[in-house]
Amino acid sequence: MPYFIGMDEAGYGPNLGPLVITASAWKMRRDPRRCDLFEMLKSVVARTAADADERMHVGDSKQVYSPAKGLASLERSVLTLLRVAGVPTDSFQVMWQGLAVAMPCRDEQEPWFADADVPLPVAVDPGEIDRLGMQLEKCLHKCGVSPPRLACELVLTQRFNRLTCSNGNKAQLLSGLSLSLLRHCWDPEDAEPACVICDKHGGRNRYDQFLAEVVDGQMIFRVAESRELSIYRIGRSEVRFQTRAEEHFPVAVASMVSKYVREVAMIAFNRFWQQHLPDVRPTKGYPNDARRFRSEIAHKQAELGIADEVLWRER
Repeated sequence: MPYFIGMDEAGYGPNLGPLVITASAWKMRRDPRRCDLFEMLKSVVARTAADADERMHVGDSKQVYSPAKGLASLERSVLTLLRVAGVPTDSFQVMWQGLAVAMPCRDEQEPWFADADVPLPVAVDPGEIDRLGMQLEKCLHKCGVSPPRLACELVLTQRFNRLTCSNGNKAQLLSGLSLSLLRHCWDPEDAEPACVICDKHGGRNRYDQFLAEVVDGQMIFRVAESRELSIYRIGRSEVRFQTRAEEHFPVAVASMVSKYVREVAMIAFNRFWQQHLPDVRPTKGYPNDARRFRSEIAHKQAELGIADEVLWRER
């Protein structure tokens, strides 16, 4: 059975909080290049918020979630997907451990993650997750699609700074980590073909040098490289990097899981600082507000002995 794999990230631009990269792998009977999972799953999946009355909303995470809308719609869909994938979701730490390809030990975690946890769900009724989960499982079975494998790389600040420095820029870091994560979900020597779709990384058009590092000597055939779409063939599999990749269901799922994991991580981050500074306004970590937040916590950061490289992403 072929694999349909999508990859995306959340948290590429902020100065505070983790970068989260997710791979979403779906095993199916049909050729993934010639079918539309959105259409196949339309009885339980809606592509717009207006249609997501009794169904789950799946799309680009920027369409499903915004601070003004709140977390509920994103959480409802993501926790349903994680339930079907067999990932436990009792809390942030439990979810992280279920998704991570490599979980850092407690001593390597940042204090806002090591010293506290966030119970889940945050904003929705667990019964709603159970209802949608059962519907999705039935729909997948009917369509000949196996439950997905979901895997995440949650890149903490100190590691982000170290890898950005060694790679020279964060676009190189993103491409390298993404394809390393892909290798956990896909074996290029597998007899079954795969169609892998990733969002473009920082405007990059050429990816064969990164693919070469993870395909164990397999030949890489460059099919196309352009601003819109770069395609590579490896054995019977195809890897694409394209703009607007979230139009493909597995990429939309990866985008949403990445965004949800980061949002819950930022809840833990903000709760940590508000325990020490009750009046500090929470932050999403993006540059302008991150500078405001960093200034407001500076005296407490020094008092707690938290190093800048643990708190602040330099790029």
